[in-house]
Amino acid sequence: MSSIRKLANQTVWYGGSYVAARFLNVFLKFALTYFLATSASYGQMTKMYVYTTFLAVIFTYGLETAYFRFVQQHKDKQELFNTSVTSILLSTFFLTLAMIIWAQPLADIFKVVHHPEWVRWFAFILAFDALAAIPFDRLRQEERPVKYAFLKFLNVFLQVFFTLYFLVFCPWLLKHHPDNALLQFYNPAIGVGYVFIANLIASVLTLCFLYKELRGFRIKANKALWKQLLIYSLPLMIVGLGGMINEVVDRVLLDHLLPNPEKVKDQIIGVYQIGYQFAMLINIFIQVFKMGAEPFFFNEMDKANAKETYARIMKFFVIGTCWTFLGIVLFRDVWKLIGFVDIRKHPEYAAGFNVIPQLALGYVCLGVYYNLSIWYKLTNRTRAGATVTIIGAIVTLALNFWWIPKYSYVGCAWASLICYFIMMVISFIWGQKVYPVPYEWKKLGAYILIVTIFCGFHQWIMDYFHRFSITLVSGIILFLVFFIFTLLRDKKEFSKLPVVGKYIGGGIQKAVAEGSSRRQ
Repeated sequence: MSSIRKLANQTVWYGGSYVAARFLNVFLKFALTYFLATSASYGQMTKMYVYTTFLAVIFTYGLETAYFRFVQQHKDKQELFNTSVTSILLSTFFLTLAMIIWAQPLADIFKVVHHPEWVRWFAFILAFDALAAIPFDRLRQEERPVKYAFLKFLNVFLQVFFTLYFLVFCPWLLKHHPDNALLQFYNPAIGVGYVFIANLIASVLTLCFLYKELRGFRIKANKALWKQLLIYSLPLMIVGLGGMINEVVDRVLLDHLLPNPEKVKDQIIGVYQIGYQFAMLINIFIQVFKMGAEPFFFNEMDKANAKETYARIMKFFVIGTCWTFLGIVLFRDVWKLIGFVDIRKHPEYAAGFNVIPQLALGYVCLGVYYNLSIWYKLTNRTRAGATVTIIGAIVTLALNFWWIPKYSYVGCAWASLICYFIMMVISFIWGQKVYPVPYEWKKLGAYILIVTIFCGFHQWIMDYFHRFSITLVSGIILFLVFFIFTLLRDKKEFSKLPVVGKYIGGGIQKAVAEGSSRRQ
């Protein structure tokens, strides 16, 4: 179990920083439902991040994963670093320049016609984030988790700090102390644009803190190595773009396919984003796993028991994802009640909670797909990954074009679930032919089926009784039943986990022993 322990330790360090940063970011997004004047403003902000997510993939074009893949086999790691950063530096210069020159046409495409400055701001956000990508990878590759964790958390903290400064503190200061010197550079007309300005400030400062990692950098590239990197990475860019289509294109298509006026469409996108934010809590769990797993998988690939290790990791991942899924879906009335979203000020946000189950289950399938994707990364068949992603993108586009005019964002949620399920199945079947891993697929499939049934039963309870106390009790019972069931079903595996294993294994054995003694 030493490999599992190593992965667990890496996940705690790298994933812990990601969890803290993401939860801080989620807090900010929910806080913005209070501080932005309208749900339409929230929808505009969402649109900008959705559109520029595609550009973020293009700015790094898969070089992050390629760096991890080649750092294991290239002897001169500094040469690899120089080649990777030089490549991103040159491409970033031209991409940023293009965004600045064509800011107005891009603003027209993004449907923020009156704000080309937003596009220019995002050009620099994407540039600084892209330049920081390989230095961050270097920190992970050199196993320097403390600095990595600190900077990742700092980046989000700075975004939150400056966003609240501009959207909360400055308006308060303008109202009570309009002559204060701190208001010299504040313009209330910018409004939601200050969210983007805060993001830009955070990206600039984060790159500055990576100066030590960039200190030995020289603008030079090994052409042969650079070609190898691109051959490996460019299909991953297609994977990334296809992933973004599956992830965010529904909000783009809502903006284009709904027959409503522009302001109403912005409101609908804002409402749908609320459901997405809660479902994305599962994605936080997935990303935590990826932070530790990606370098770990490459390090383990040459070991004799690598496939058995991958299968064991998949089991823990599916169980953890199912726990997270139930925690989000069964208690969504609780999240609504405790005020994560300002329902009283914006009652329309409540409708966004209705699509959480479909979106969350889709993320479960996506998480399994990420686990399965090791087969094409380890065998250098990144084109296969691109093929699977393109199939998913076609499914997403087809279903959204079909369902959005009929069902609005509810159709988007179902399209997302179906897309990720199909990608998961295709990757499993294809991967087992190329790089067979002994996954316990019947047991794992049963776990996913059980939580789906629990979710459906809980929805029936909610629809039939309409009482918070009953739905809360139902959620607690169903969650505990599945939690205890999985611990008992795989208690040997859980007992071998670092730190918590002795408590879980011992606790289960003690509970079983006490139950037996009572019956006697």
